Amino acid sequence: MLTAEIRRRFLDFFERNGHKILPSASLVYNDPTLLFVNAGMVPFKSYFVGAEPPPAPRVATCQKCVRTLDIDDVGKTTRHGTFFQMLGNFAFADYFKAGAIEFAWKLVTGPQSEGGFGFDPDKIWVTVLGPGYHPDYPEGDAEARELWRAVGIPDERIQGRSLKDNYWNMGVPGPGGPCSEIYVDRGPDFGADGGPVVDEDRFLEIWNLVFQQEDLSAVRAKDDFDIARQLPSQNIDTGAGLERIAYLLQGKDNMYEIDEIFPVIEKAAELAGKVYGENRDDDVRMRVVGDHIRSALMLMTDGVAPGNEARGYVLRRLLRRSIRSMRLLGVESKVLPALLPVSRDLMSASYPEILKEWDRVSANAYAEEDAFRRTLAAGTQIFEAAASQAKGAGASVLSGERAFQLHDTYGFPIDLTLEMASEQGLDVDRDGFKRLMQEQKDRAKADARAKKGGAVDTAAFTDVRRAGESRFVGYSDLSAEGRVLGIVSGGRLVDAAHPGEIVEIVLDATPFYAESGGQDADSGILTANGVQLDVLDVQKPVDGLISHKVLVGEGEVRPGDTLLASVDPVARRHGAASHSATHIVHAVLRKILGPTAVQAGSYNKPGYLRFDFNANAGLSKGMREELEGLSNEAIDAGYDVTDTQMSLADAKALGAMAMFGEKYPDVVRVVEMGGPFSRELCGGTHVTNTAQIGMLTLLGESSIGSGVRRVEALTGKDAFAHLAKERALVATLADLLKAQPEQLEDRVGRMVAQLKAAEKEVADLRAKELLGNAAALAASAETVGSYRLVARQLSGVGGNDLRTLGIDLRERLGSDASVVALVGGTDDKPVVTVVTNDAARAAGAKAGVLVGVAAEKLGGRGGGKDDIAQGGGSNGAGAADAFAAVRAALAG
Repeated sequence: MLTAEIRRRFLDFFERNGHKILPSASLVYNDPTLLFVNAGMVPFKSYFVGAEPPPAPRVATCQKCVRTLDIDDVGKTTRHGTFFQMLGNFAFADYFKAGAIEFAWKLVTGPQSEGGFGFDPDKIWVTVLGPGYHPDYPEGDAEARELWRAVGIPDERIQGRSLKDNYWNMGVPGPGGPCSEIYVDRGPDFGADGGPVVDEDRFLEIWNLVFQQEDLSAVRAKDDFDIARQLPSQNIDTGAGLERIAYLLQGKDNMYEIDEIFPVIEKAAELAGKVYGENRDDDVRMRVVGDHIRSALMLMTDGVAPGNEARGYVLRRLLRRSIRSMRLLGVESKVLPALLPVSRDLMSASYPEILKEWDRVSANAYAEEDAFRRTLAAGTQIFEAAASQAKGAGASVLSGERAFQLHDTYGFPIDLTLEMASEQGLDVDRDGFKRLMQEQKDRAKADARAKKGGAVDTAAFTDVRRAGESRFVGYSDLSAEGRVLGIVSGGRLVDAAHPGEIVEIVLDATPFYAESGGQDADSGILTANGVQLDVLDVQKPVDGLISHKVLVGEGEVRPGDTLLASVDPVARRHGAASHSATHIVHAVLRKILGPTAVQAGSYNKPGYLRFDFNANAGLSKGMREELEGLSNEAIDAGYDVTDTQMSLADAKALGAMAMFGEKYPDVVRVVEMGGPFSRELCGGTHVTNTAQIGMLTLLGESSIGSGVRRVEALTGKDAFAHLAKERALVATLADLLKAQPEQLEDRVGRMVAQLKAAEKEVADLRAKELLGNAAALAASAETVGSYRLVARQLSGVGGNDLRTLGIDLRERLGSDASVVALVGGTDDKPVVTVVTNDAARAAGAKAGVLVGVAAEKLGGRGGGKDDIAQGGGSNGAGAADAFAAVRAALAG
C-alpha cells in the first residue's frame, strides 16, 4: 500500500466519522519554543491549553514534522528519520478514551477492502499506564485496559508501563494525561518474544493515544509532576507514524525503503556505482541521503533557506551531510541536481505546493552545493595547516578542539577530518571532539528549555483568556472604550496597577494594533478619570488576547475598570504607510525577479521598512533603480487599498500571497492594492490609497544569508528628509569643488583617478625602497632544519608589496630549499605572505599550508598555492608567534 494511500485512508476514515480534516501546518510554525513543528499536536497547543476555541469538536490531520536531535542515528536504525508525517485525530470536549480506542482499533485492524489498514488483530499489542507509578494512579490506567479488552485484545497482550512510557505532558504546567500505545508484532525474525517491554524492534509502535484529563501544576521531569485537578473538559490527542505504518504494510524492514524514500536511495546507488544491500557502511550513507534529501526538500518548500543560524543552519547541515555522504560513496561531482528532482516527484503527489515552489527550492539547493564544494576546498587547506602544525610539534593526534573548530566554524564534516587525518598518519581525539559536540548540544537544549520555559509566563494570560477575549477595532477606530479583563505583572495576575509601575493591561476591546506580521505595535495612551497610562508596547501573548504594556503615570487601575484607549494618529498613519509600501515592494520585486522572489520576512514602523526575500543573487544597480522607480509609480498611481474577508480557499484561488509559517483561520483578510497589482493575506493596518504613502527612497540591498536578500527603504516624510540631507550634501560638495551639481560626477571621477595615480606612484617608490633593502633581508636568512628562512615583520607594507618583495627574496636565496615569510599591514589588520622555491616544495614545504599556520596566530585565515600564498588577521602583535609557528612546521 503506497504511503499516499495510507494517508488518504486515514483522513477518509475520520472524515466519515465526523472529523473536520485540516491541512498540515507549515514546518516553520509560529511558535517561539520550536525551530520546526516536531509533533502532530503542535498546531493544536493553544486549543489544549484553552487559549482559543478549537475549529471543530473533532479534527484530523496529516502533519509534516522535523526532528534533528537524533540526526546522527539516521540510517543506522530502522526508524530514525529527520522528516516524518504524523497522522492524528483530535477531540476537544467530545469523545474520550472509549471513542479513541474504538476508532483506532477499527482503522488498524479493519479489512483493506473496507478502507482499513488490515493489520492482523492477533499481531496487535498495546501498552497502558501501569499500577503504582503515581499516587493519583494506584491501579494505573485501569479504564484504558478494560476498554482494550472490550474491543478484543486479550489481557496478556496489554502491558503496563511507567510514566516515562505512558504518560504525556508538555514539559511545563498545563494539560496532561495517561496514554496508550499500539504496537505491531513483526515476528521472531526481528527479536525476542514478550511484547514491547521486552523488545521494541520486534514490537514496533505505530500509534499513541493521549488521554488529556488533568491539569498539571508542576512538571519537574517526564515522570515527576504534580496533578492539580481534573481538566474541565477532556481531550483526545493521537499520533500515528505514517512512515512506520508504510514500511510495515509494504513489507520493508525499515522506513528508508518505503516508496517515498527508496527511489532516492536507488538514484544515489546508481550515481555511486554501488548496489544497495551489499555493504553496511554504504547502505547507511545511502539511507542518510534518502532521508536528508526529502527533509531538505520539505523545509525549503516551506520557506527555509540555507544559513548559519537556527532553521537555516539545520537545513544547511542536512544538505551538506547528503553531499558528504555521496562523496564518501565515491561521487565527487555535483549530486543535488540528480537527487532532488527524484524526491520532488515522489512527494508532490501529497504536497502539490512542492511543484509551485520548485524553481526557488532548486535554485537555493544547487547554490548551497556549490558553496559547500568551495568550503570543502578551503577546509582541506585549513586541515592541512592543522595537520602540519600537529606533526611539527611532534604530535600524533589532532586535537579534539581543532577537529571541532573545523566542524563548527568551517563546516568541515568530522568523518572527512577522520579520513584525511588517517591519510596523514594522524589520529583524532574523538573523545575531545565528542565532548565539545555534547557541550554544544547541551547549550542548545538549555536554550530550548529557556525558550520553552517562557511558555510558563503565558499562564496568567491563559487564565485571562478563559474569562474573555480582546476585540480589535483599530481598522475603523483610533479610540475606543475597553473593559480591563486582567492586569499582569511579573508573569502573574495582580489586582491593581499603581503609579510608577510597568504592567500589562488586557482590554476586551482595543484600537491598538499588536506587533505581528512584521508590523510594529501602535503607540498611544489609556485614560480614565484621574488615570493615564502610557502605552509602551502591544503584543498578543496568547491567541485571542491583546496586551498593552504600560507605564502607569497617574491613578490606579483594577480589573473591571473601563479605559479609553487612544492610538497616536500620526504614528498610526506613518506606520500604515510603511506597511502598505512593504506590499508594494513585494509586488515590484516579483515583477522584476519573477515568482521565486518570495517574502522571507519583513519589519516596518513609521517611516521605515525592511523586506527580506528569496534570491540567489543581489540586485544590480539597474534593478535597484527599477525597484525604487516602479514602487514610486505605484504610489503615485493612487491605487485604492481595500480589504475583504473571504474563505482561505477563495483567497488562495484568487492568488493572494501568504507568509510561510503563519497560521491562518478558515476566514482570512485579503488586502488588495490596485486589484491584481498586490494581493496578500494580511491582518495589518494600511492606508486607504497608495498616494497617502507619499514617496519611497531605497536605502540599500544586501545579503542576510544564503539565498536571502534584504532591501531597506524610507517612506513619507522620512524619505523626504533623507533626500533633503543628500541634496544638502550635494550642494556642499558643489561649493567645495566649485562645480555645478550636474558636473560633480565627472569632477569627482577625475579626482579619484588622480588619487589612484598618486597612490600608485607612492607604491612604486615604496616597492623600490623595499627592493633596495632586499639584499640585506636575504643576507639575514636563518637555517631551520633543512631550509633557509627569511621571516620579517614590515609594518605598514601592503599585501601587493609583500608579494613583490617575497618573490624577489626567493630569487636572491638561490637554489637552496628556501622559504620567505613576511608580515605587514597594521596592528589591527595584519597581512601575511609566504613564498617557497622549487627545492623547498620538493622537501615538503607548501606555502598554502604555512600561511595558514601563520595566519592563525594573527587571528585570521590564509590560503593559496604551494609556491605563494597570502592571508590576514586582526592581531598584528601575533607576528612573532606566527614566525615561530612557521619555524616549528619547517622543523617538523
